[in-house]
Amino acid sequence: MAEADHQDAMFARRNPVSGAIATQACAMTPAEASAACDAAAVALPGWSALGPNAHRAMLGKAAEALEARADAFIAAMMGETGATEGWARFNLMLAAGMVREAAALTTQIGGEVIPSDKPGCIAMALREPAGVVLGIAPWNAPIILGVRAIAVPLACGNTVVLKASELCPQTHTLIVEAFAEALPPGTIQLVTNAPADAGDVVGVLIDHKAVRRVNFTGSTHVGRIVARRCADNLKPALLELGGKAPLLILEDADLDEAVKAAAFGAFMNSGQICMSTERIIVVDSVADAFAQKFAAKVVTMAAGAVIDRKTVETVASLVEDALAQGATRLTGGDADGVVMAAQVIDGVTPAMKLFRDESFGPVVGIARARDEAHAIELANDTDYGLSAAVFTRDTARGLRIARQIKSGICHVNGPTVHDEAQMPFGGVGASGYGRFGGRAGIDAFTELRWITIETQPGHFPI
Repeated sequence: MAEADHQDAMFARRNPVSGAIATQACAMTPAEASAACDAAAVALPGWSALGPNAHRAMLGKAAEALEARADAFIAAMMGETGATEGWARFNLMLAAGMVREAAALTTQIGGEVIPSDKPGCIAMALREPAGVVLGIAPWNAPIILGVRAIAVPLACGNTVVLKASELCPQTHTLIVEAFAEALPPGTIQLVTNAPADAGDVVGVLIDHKAVRRVNFTGSTHVGRIVARRCADNLKPALLELGGKAPLLILEDADLDEAVKAAAFGAFMNSGQICMSTERIIVVDSVADAFAQKFAAKVVTMAAGAVIDRKTVETVASLVEDALAQGATRLTGGDADGVVMAAQVIDGVTPAMKLFRDESFGPVVGIARARDEAHAIELANDTDYGLSAAVFTRDTARGLRIARQIKSGICHVNGPTVHDEAQMPFGGVGASGYGRFGGRAGIDAFTELRWITIETQPGHFPI
């Protein structure tokens, strides 16, 4: 972590359910955030000079250090975000796997020899660390997304600064502590800040001359701000933003499988996942049967907590607008504080806000499609393009439809919520640009250089 002495200012994060103080963290100033970047820059030459197996070994130790903090992670996530124990444990399991996958990439950061038309010229494309990487992670899957922001950048030989979410500072602090235990001093830096200071702190971090790459996971609104600041600095940014994922159900779909996938995709973590199923688009001929089966499944699900009252109000507003325009509520009702039952709204149309606006909460709309072509049209009638899914017993048909849907990710006969560390993960349109994961992550966090060696005397026109 940063070597600078922190001021005594702290800020509190309250439990969203009880309102009690869950954790406290340093309210770092812009100057302290800049010092974190300075420290990462100082550590860069040493870390980048290490060989791939040294990086691999240390990242493996970081994965073990994460797992050793299981109890602390679970307590922090549950206290800061209202998460269930199961969601916290899943976060930790997947995050540790992501670190091990990043470790496996260290020997895959290759180059190539490119044929040159110039006699005696050996031309090479080499990948080198980009420099200091700034990762800005959100609260909703805090261990997974906090680790994702830094693991592959570290594997590529960069040093990193993790800008923690104001809504889960302790969870993100635990990530940095685990990595710092395994890595050389200074390699990973942590920045925590009070909510009121977020704009100034993030601005200073992006502007810092040592920061050469930025990755941000969060809302489309904030993502646009980050993108503009990065553009002003001519710095590449990887942005994974909001979504309005469609799940298409065709007339030949296995409805029981579709029900399971839709329930998981729409309501896991109370719908607070960027890939959450927000629109279920069902062909008319099976729509009634699906709606009946789906509602029967959803009413058996326990209510869950959301992050704040703003989410409750957003969901209520979207549902109210849909009901006023003729939609029907099949499940759910009023919230109890921030605890919300899963809501299913049938008869949703493109004229309704629920069809267009990201809810990031436990509500999903069912839209009826005349046929396959209309279902594809409805799926693409959105500014977002992160994840999608198609259910059909004809897998060739499913693949054909998947290729017509405008999204970075599409699953045939699977839920919209699906993440693996080695996969290229990201969206299009208002869902952002760039890809995390696997070789795509190597591309994002390295600099590709062209280097030549001349082996014959030169011939020049002057």
